[in-house]
Amino acid sequence: MEIDSPADAGRSGDIAAGFVSWLGRTISWLTLVMVVLTFGIVVIRYGFNQGWIWMQESVTYLHALVFMVAIAWAFQTDDHVRVDIFYRGNSSRYKNWVNLLGTLVFLIPFSLFLLVIGWNYVSVSWEMLESSREAGGLPLVYLLKSLILIMPALLLFQSWSTVRACISALRKQ
Repeated sequence: MEIDSPADAGRSGDIAAGFVSWLGRTISWLTLVMVVLTFGIVVIRYGFNQGWIWMQESVTYLHALVFMVAIAWAFQTDDHVRVDIFYRGNSSRYKNWVNLLGTLVFLIPFSLFLLVIGWNYVSVSWEMLESSREAGGLPLVYLLKSLILIMPALLLFQSWSTVRACISALRKQ
């Protein structure tokens, strides 16, 4: 089986890739919730001259949740930013090498770095059970900041699948 993209790793029966795919598809539905909530905020603000900070903050939380959790799924489905001029027209073998080396040299070190530097920041927030500075805001800032650790963890999870799939494909070529 030739693997042209990390998305193929998700179809190979890999548990990690399957989890990332399920989580990404599930979390993507929150974009609909975000749109409806934003529409509601606009109607309430301009139609009824009312507004609630917690409602506005919830859009920010949903936005962060969607992007930071679904980033591993975007990598898996090859929907991330790539310099296509060096990738698109090349052979499957070349693409597997690019995916493998890019994951090993850039993605894994970046994810590990983010876990290391984010750990204290997030743990202090949890110790304080940090909440919004705004009156009437959400008391869940520590959960929002936890996404700083969840994102690289999910990227590492998907990286494992991508590396395994690329190595397997290169061995078969």
